[in-house]
This record gives sequence, structure tokens and C-alpha cells, in this order.
Amino acid sequence: MAINKHSSTIKRVMGCIGRYKWGVSASLFCALLTVLLTLYIPVLIGQAIDCIVGIGDVNFQAMWVILKQMGIVILLTSVSQWLMSHINNWITYRVVKDIRTQAFNKLEVLPLKYIDSHSHGDIISRIIADIDQFSDGLLMGFTQLFTGVLTIIGTLIFMFYINPTIAVVVVVVTPVSLFVASFIAKKTYYLFQMQSKTRGELTSLVEEMMGNQKVVQAFGHEKEAQHKFENINEELRIWALKATFFSSITNPSTRFVNSLVYACVGISGAFAAINGLLTIGQLTSFLNYANQYTKPFNEISGVITELQNALASAARVFELIDEESQIPDNPNAAVLMDATGEIHLNSVDFSYNPEVTLIQDMNLLVKPGQRVAIVGPTGCGKSTVINLLMRFYDVDAGSIEVDGMDIRHLTRESLRASYGMVLQETWLKSGTIRENIAYGKSDASEEEMILAAKEAHAHSFIERMPNGYDTVITEDGGNLSQGQKQLLCIARVMLCLPPMLILDEATSSIDTRTEVKIQKAFAKMMEGRTSFIVAHRLSTIREADVILVMKDGHIIEQGTHETLLSQDGFYAQLYNSQFAVS
Repeated sequence: MAINKHSSTIKRVMGCIGRYKWGVSASLFCALLTVLLTLYIPVLIGQAIDCIVGIGDVNFQAMWVILKQMGIVILLTSVSQWLMSHINNWITYRVVKDIRTQAFNKLEVLPLKYIDSHSHGDIISRIIADIDQFSDGLLMGFTQLFTGVLTIIGTLIFMFYINPTIAVVVVVVTPVSLFVASFIAKKTYYLFQMQSKTRGELTSLVEEMMGNQKVVQAFGHEKEAQHKFENINEELRIWALKATFFSSITNPSTRFVNSLVYACVGISGAFAAINGLLTIGQLTSFLNYANQYTKPFNEISGVITELQNALASAARVFELIDEESQIPDNPNAAVLMDATGEIHLNSVDFSYNPEVTLIQDMNLLVKPGQRVAIVGPTGCGKSTVINLLMRFYDVDAGSIEVDGMDIRHLTRESLRASYGMVLQETWLKSGTIRENIAYGKSDASEEEMILAAKEAHAHSFIERMPNGYDTVITEDGGNLSQGQKQLLCIARVMLCLPPMLILDEATSSIDTRTEVKIQKAFAKMMEGRTSFIVAHRLSTIREADVILVMKDGHIIEQGTHETLLSQDGFYAQLYNSQFAVS
């Protein structure tokens, strides 16, 4: 199974490289030219040595010609090597860019259930760390693998040309080096794969701790977090040490075999020279070739080790890329334009886990402009309804219709653009306050943006910031209070004002005085717009046209605030419990 996966990864990588065929061809040409010129130098050295016949008998004129030839060959070799390196860099970083783009594009179309069920740190590690690791291995492979293989082939040809018998000796000893390198390569792939996996777990933990450091410290969880970090870090150390150990013995092992080859060439060549079968210059050339022949084995063994690491990392990235995407929009999907806001949930069934039922046979008809409040205990399915309305998840059975059209037959972009959403969990991006407010309407004018901020009661605190609307806030608004972040999120929706609104605990982090102002702004914003309000504080939804009381995925009560109180049912219990004296 692991071998098939390894082969599949290699094919995928070769397919990515294959897009740049002309670059690969140019690199191979430069590698071939470099090798041929490099291998020609020992011939010139041998000829120069043969110009020295004896003491005081040196053919300087012939030697000078040879030295000039050597200078030209060395210069051409340098230019060829530089070009090859430049082309290899060009190919490598474009291949890496393509793969990283594929991975990020996949992230954009992954179903929300994948994001919810996988560690965010591990996903980040695949897109950043694993691709960087792959880049390093691929670059080394391009730089050394081509020239290494061509050097081995070239030196064999030259050696057979000079003396076939000694060349046969070299070929006979060579398989020992190949066997050693192959044995170690198989070991290192698995070890590097486990190293990448553990590195992803470590990244995930660090990302989790960084994002929730206040909570960790508030609950005195530092020692437990440190203990967990040390355990994973120790596991990473063990895998890394094993991987490094096996990869490090490759070079010494092949060097031993290469030295053995060099010794065999030296001894057999010496006897051949004594018997007049070789000149001293030819023997020198042969020894140079033996050295150049064995050197690539050391480099290739190192390349193979790095490639094992790179392929293990690439396999993790390809796993992400191969994840099943969300169901794409139907080619004939309609674009929702100027929605009136009529929404119909027809016999809807949905569960995050097929073994655990959540929403069953939910039916609801919301008329245009109605304000619908959804209440109920934690885990009853309130936020799940929002996920279904926005089509973050698709229903298991039944249908949800907007203006009489099944939302599965609408484009996701047009559906979501028709909703304005303010969630309990605020989200702001790193950038200016201006950019965050205009996130959903980048072409908004300055006047529109300021008006939206004023209606959200955010303008006054923004003006007190160092640079007003141009103040840069950190990722997720870390330098703002929770209430201020929520005000900005509300201003963002105020600017767009789509025909349908979703307010999920939208005022949960705002003080009572500000909340009164926000409720007035919401009332203005909701005029003529279909609105869904999810709230735990029931006092905030008295004015709702319809209140849906949910329990265990079912709507158990439905009506206005006064009607539900008069029924003295579950809603009345929830409402009165807020004022109960413990």
C-alpha cells in the first residue's frame, strides 16, 4: 500500500513538472553540456601529462595549446552550470507555486464539515511547511540528479573507450553502492512521512495555544499545555532522529563502496600501465573518471534522502488536494437577484453525524420581511438552521427554498450575497478598519462607510483610534475589545444591507447601553427584510413576528412572544428562568 502511494506521489509530481517541458528540456541540455565538458577535462589533463616525456623533455608548445583549451572548457562549463541552476530554480518555484495554489484553492471549496472536523494547524502545516519541505527536495533533485545520472553514464563511456577491461571492474563493483542506497531510501521514506505528520500535530497545537492563550492562562492550564507540547515535541524528535540517522548513513556507506572502486581502478590500472597497455596520462585520466564516476553516487544518495522527505511532504499536500470538494454549483444554477425573502423549509432532515439524529422533518414558511427568532437550549439546532440557510451544509432530505427556488439550484455566491450575517464569533482580518467594514462592498464610498459605522454606533470609538478609519488592526482584531469587534462586524452588514439578515447572538458581547442603541439600529435595518435572530437572551426578541422554539432538532412551539407566554409551555419556562432567583 505504501509503495503504491509512493509511486502515485511520484507520478503526480512528474505530472506537475511536465507542465514546464521546455524548461526541463533546457535544463537537461545544460546538464548534458556540463557533464560532457567536465568529462573532457580529464582527457586534456592526460594529454598534458603525456607531453612530459621525461626530465628536461617537456613539449611546452603542445601543453600551452592544451591549457588554453582547458580554460575555454572550464569557462563554458561554468556558464552552463549557472544556466542550469537558474532554469532549475525557475521550474521548482513555479511547480511549488502551482501546488500551493491548488492546495489553497481546494481549501476554498472544501465542505465546511472538513474544516470543522480537522485540525486547523495541521491544514496550515500542509500548505506552508510541507510544501516548503517539498520545494527544498525538488530543487536538490533538479540540481544534482540530472547531472549525477549523466555523469555516471558519460564516465562509463569514456572509461570503456580508454580501457574496457578496467571499466568492467568498475561496473561489477557498482551494484553494491546501488543496493545500499536503495535499502536506506525505503527506510527513510516512512520515517520522513511520520516526521511530517508529527510536525503537523505540533503546528496544530502551537496554533491552538496561540489563539487561546488568554483562556489557557485564565484556567491555569499552562503546565498541561506544556506537557502536551513536550510529548509531541519528543515524538517529533524521535522520528526526526531516526530519519536523520538512516539518511546520514547513506553517504558514508556509498563513500566506502566508492573508495573500493577507486582502489580497484588504481591497482588494475597500475598493472596495465606496467605492461604498456596504458600511458601514464591515460591512467591519470582513468583515475579522474573513477573519482567522477563514484562522486555522483554520494550526491544521488543524498538527493534520494531529500526526495524521500520531499515526497512524504508532497503526499500530505496531495491528500488535502484530493479531498472531496463541496458539491459544485449546478451548471444551470440560477443567480438569485433581488430576493424578496420568502423562505420555505420543507420536511428538512439533517445530521452532522449519520449516527446521531439532529433535525428531523422541519417545516417552516417565512414570509417576506418577517422577523423570525429562533430560541432553545444549547445543542437544539439553532446555529445548524443558519448553516443550512446559508448552504454551508446541504440538507440530508427535504429542501430549502428561497423565493420558490430550491437553494441547491442557486449559485452559492448569489445566495450568500443575499444574506447579511452577524455571528456571535466575530471575524476580522488583519488590515485597516476601513478595509474590514468594506469587506463585503469594496466599492463603497467614504460617506456610505461612515454612515454604516454611525448606524452601528462604531463611528465614535473608531474616531478615537490613532489613525481613525486607517488604523491597522491585528489578525482577528486582537487589539480591540470584543464589543468593538462586534460593532465593526455589524457595521460591515449595515454597509451592504442585503434583503435577508441573520443575527446569531449578535449583541452578546456588547454592554446593555450600547445594546439598546444597536437594537434600534437593527430595527431600522430589518425593516422590509426577512430576518433570522438567534438569541439566548429572550428579552432581545420580544418584537419578533414569529418565535420558533426548538428542542432536540424539532420546532416544538411557534408564535409571538405574548402568545407563547400565554401557552405557559417550554418557551414560558425558558423566559421565566431568566428572572428566577437562585
